[in-house]
Formats: sequence, C-alpha cells, structure tokens
Amino acid sequence: MPPRKSTLELTQIAAAAAIEKLGSDLLAIDLSEQMLLSEVFLLISGGNERQIDAIADEVERQLGLLEEKPIRRESSESWILLDYQDLVVHVQTQQAREYYSLDRLWNDCPSIKLNAVSPADAFKAGR
Repeated sequence: MPPRKSTLELTQIAAAAAIEKLGSDLLAIDLSEQMLLSEVFLLISGGNERQIDAIADEVERQLGLLEEKPIRRESSESWILLDYQDLVVHVQTQQAREYYSLDRLWNDCPSIKLNAVSPADAFKAGR
C-alpha cells in the first residue's frame, strides 16, 4: 500500500520548506512496503550546523501552520531528526549524510518525486 495522500502532502510541504532555507540533495523514500512505523523518510543535506538548524526550524514552522507537530525531535551537531510518525525528516550535514548513507541503506525502496526544486537542481536540469 503506498503512502497516504496526507503523508505525501506533508512531504511536499516539508521539502519546499527545506529548499527555502537552501537545503540540498533532497530525497523522499517510500517505506510503506517495509512494514515500518513510518511511511516516508525525507533526507535533506545542509552545509553546516547552523544551516541544518535553520532547515529543521523552517520545516517545523511550515508543518506547524498545518497544526502538525513532531512527536520527537532529536539532534546532534550534524543531524536533526523530526519524527511526524508517518513522515520522518532527516536533516544532515553533507559529511554525516555520506557517512551514514541512509540513501544507500534504503536504495531498494522507491523514491517519491518532489515538486519543489532547488535553484541548483533547476540549473542542472536546464543544462
């Protein structure tokens, strides 16, 4: 069973919020067939600790406007996790993302097309 429509909508809003704060390398992973508690992981890279804080804060702010609050927020210097139950947002520095390789760990799961596109990705697509 694919992710619920409401989860997909939250994923798109979270992605747009992350791009507003210059989040990069966004990847949404459909975990709905894996029998996990979450339906979607949204992976976002940031350039440094301050940027991942700003990205996570903006995601929380935007989803908060819809009265969605994370049930858990965990953070370290290089990684912030926002758990909305069906959607889990991972905001990581590029170094942490490469080290922990969640992209590779879940590479057998389908990705979800994101409507929000960063300026850098738009530039690459136009080449």
